[in-house]
Amino acid sequence: MTPTNALDRIGTLAADSAVTELASGSARLAEVAGRVDELLLSLPDPADRSPLQQEQAATAKDAARGLRSRFLAVHTEAVYDTLTDGRRARPRIADLVAVGPAAFPGLLPTADQLSADRARVQSGKEGHEIDQGIFVGRLLGSPEAGRHLLESMLLPTGRALALLPDFQRTGRVELHSVLLERRDGVAHLTMTRDDCLNAEDDQQVEDMETAVDLVLLDPAVRVGVLRGGLMTHPRYRDRRVFSAGINLKSLHAGQISLIDFLLRRELGYINKIVRGLLTDEHSWRRRTVEKPWVAAVDTFAIGGGCQLLLVFDRVIAAADSFLSLPAAQEGIVPGAANLRLGRMAGGRLNRQLLLWGRKIWAPELHARLFVDEVVDPADMDGAVELSAERLDGPAVVTNRRMLHLAEESPEAFRAYAAEFALQQALRLYSEDVITKAGRFSAGIRADA
Repeated sequence: MTPTNALDRIGTLAADSAVTELASGSARLAEVAGRVDELLLSLPDPADRSPLQQEQAATAKDAARGLRSRFLAVHTEAVYDTLTDGRRARPRIADLVAVGPAAFPGLLPTADQLSADRARVQSGKEGHEIDQGIFVGRLLGSPEAGRHLLESMLLPTGRALALLPDFQRTGRVELHSVLLERRDGVAHLTMTRDDCLNAEDDQQVEDMETAVDLVLLDPAVRVGVLRGGLMTHPRYRDRRVFSAGINLKSLHAGQISLIDFLLRRELGYINKIVRGLLTDEHSWRRRTVEKPWVAAVDTFAIGGGCQLLLVFDRVIAAADSFLSLPAAQEGIVPGAANLRLGRMAGGRLNRQLLLWGRKIWAPELHARLFVDEVVDPADMDGAVELSAERLDGPAVVTNRRMLHLAEESPEAFRAYAAEFALQQALRLYSEDVITKAGRFSAGIRADA
């Protein structure tokens, strides 16, 4: 069958498919997805396709995605209940997208498809993660399934549980990109990616979630502090840097994933900083463990680094540092910053940051919307110590919980996360993002 005939058949099957019944709808989805896979395999690799072949592939994938979306609009809860044993199990997002292809063929990309894409640079991928974005977005969009899934993402990771006894004994854990040290009831998380100015990738997100879990699990820790370590990059050698945001070199190389970076970051460790760790889901008194957090900004907090500041209880910045959130320049959605900036900065400043790429230097008046205290770089250590001491109290924990409930309800976050999952997946494969990532990939990002 020629690509044109195959495409016509896919379009007809997808358009005519009834999805009101779970079994028949699932079977038709599997048939359509199988035909799309056959068509894609008949074409050259994505990077080698002609404009006509690119159009044929895009049309086929769009037909299947429309059918997936319609299927999930009707059967989201049934799919989720199947994958979670009636919600008795609490798999994470990564677990769901891993087991989903076997339970519902054609609904999600297979491990082999994802592995093939992972080996390609971002511009040469098939874009299977968009199908994951459709799936996760629909799950989070369901009040019942979405609430259950978000709670599941607040559970401690297996890696953290395995490391906990050693951390409690020694007060120190050294991960690939984070050093965690406990001193006098304060856990100091130091981001140590000195080679890339603490630019985030999949590994750093995993390490950060592990470290945040350990802080929240260890009863001997009462306050958490996040700070960047000393750099070896020539431009910033021997200076502390908070974060350069997403690692654009990794993005260009195709090593930034939707599930393990973009979604895990927001729904994993950042959400745990905000809402705590789910440790006893049946408790009437307190289901989560929460602790106050301090962020210390040296040199700059760009992009994702600036996003982090929006969830900390106290932020200290060196007088020679700056903040920026250049979402439009990078091309991706800056996590939950669009949700949180409004209550801190207001509409005009939000747009200057997100759409115009404005830098805000710590001494500026507008910086006080994001930063509690600006100190001389030489005084940062003392300011961090004093802030941690002031936040060390049980009433602080209770009041920060009530503040978060008033400022950002779990339902508001769920609704935002549902749309974020889809839009970020689409942005990840958009032409402008791929072009910009390639431009920045050769070295340090332009705004650092």
